[in-house]
Amino acid sequence: MSVQIPTQVIDCQNFVSGKFQKGSGLKSDIISPYTGKKIGEFHNSTADDVQTAVAAAKSAQKEWAEVPMKERTKVMFNLRQILMRDLDEISHLKSSESGKSFNEGRAGLLKGIEVLEFAIALQNMDLGGKSEVSRGVTCEYRREPLGVIANITPFNFPAMVPMWTIPISLTLGNAYVWKPSEKTPLTSMKIAAALKEAGLPDGLFQVLQGGKETVEAIIDHKDVKAVGFVGSTKVAQAVYERATRQGKRALALGGAKNHIVLLPDANPELSGIGISDSFTGCAGQRCMAAAVLLAVGNVDKHIQKIVERASSLVLGKDMGAIITKSQVEFLNKAINQAEKEGATILLDGRKAKAPAGMEEGHWIGPTILDHVNPQSDVAKIELFGPVLSIVRCHDISEAMKIENNVEYGNACSVFTSSGNLAEKVVRMASTGMVGVNVGVPVPREPFSFGGVNASKFGHGDITGHQSLDFWSNVKKVTVKWEKQEDNNWMS
Repeated sequence: MSVQIPTQVIDCQNFVSGKFQKGSGLKSDIISPYTGKKIGEFHNSTADDVQTAVAAAKSAQKEWAEVPMKERTKVMFNLRQILMRDLDEISHLKSSESGKSFNEGRAGLLKGIEVLEFAIALQNMDLGGKSEVSRGVTCEYRREPLGVIANITPFNFPAMVPMWTIPISLTLGNAYVWKPSEKTPLTSMKIAAALKEAGLPDGLFQVLQGGKETVEAIIDHKDVKAVGFVGSTKVAQAVYERATRQGKRALALGGAKNHIVLLPDANPELSGIGISDSFTGCAGQRCMAAAVLLAVGNVDKHIQKIVERASSLVLGKDMGAIITKSQVEFLNKAINQAEKEGATILLDGRKAKAPAGMEEGHWIGPTILDHVNPQSDVAKIELFGPVLSIVRCHDISEAMKIENNVEYGNACSVFTSSGNLAEKVVRMASTGMVGVNVGVPVPREPFSFGGVNASKFGHGDITGHQSLDFWSNVKKVTVKWEKQEDNNWMS
């Protein structure tokens, strides 16, 4: 299905205390990667806008914290029904502003709904515990909300990434302040409207449009207790340091340079599809995309399958657009440099033709570079585009040495028919997520999402069971009502 691009400019607004309203700052345009044309505009949020939104969130959260979790999850259940009802409409909108294909936009929202389903199930999990630790003495723990929390989300997943945190943090009793990417803010209005329709009390969910200044004002607000972030490593580190300097909790997920180890005994059909789809999916604009193929031994027949699969993709249908014109220029420059350094171009995305009628959009086709120097920029720097760099290796040890020497640590995969060799890669990979014959090893809920090294700043993961301690406090209560005949240290 082709993405439906808005035909009229959309006025994208903040969502504060249950109402849509413009920010007080300067106006910014929203450009569709498909056409290169304006599809929306918004006014940036000022420090005063942030102050108003956070104050309202703090007030609303006090009452929300007293609502039993079972009642909170009713809102989340309603939200799921609304999002499923409007699935296609939201998918078209989010794809038109992010450059995804329709199927990718739909799949991303469904993944976010999967986290929502996990949040709905929290009411049935053990979120507390009580035990008689000594005669007449009990200890228990209770999970309590933090208060007002904030999240800053990236352009590449306008619905999925915010849905990693919205359902869990709200279900745990927090109020939520969201700063979407200034490149893809339109989806936030749909999610805000869905929460309003689902019955979430006003003030608990606030959306503030804007850029760097808005982010800094949110982080600096004294009533924001925790900050979540997903984006580039440079900005993730800056957000983490700014928040933690003020004593706030922060979990900031950064960039990646993911490796796939390809072994001669791998199934060529499985590896061809899996590796091609990994580096071309979302036009390579995701932190889980394959970036470097560590080709061990004679795997030319496997590589040919990858080339065939990637060559068959049609721009605008099977693969979407690049987020900005400047990013296309950056990718072209990186490919040019790799070619000058001696890389062999097996598939040249610079020659790909834009879809008819979308020639002014931001396009580049799948690109495969062979015999890449492992010390070159295309092998070490995050490109964030549909470019696969093949590094030839003699054995697994050489391959894993290359993988371990990259600063990031998001994901690594291996394609093989050998359980022993797969386990060796799993053990040696310096990443938070590993796949075996899986090109995009994103865990399914309740298994949590998160990397290591320069791909994450902070402790814990942003979804699943690992996220609960980040979005809440655990209060420990010890109770004794009567004096006991025997004495011990608790007497």
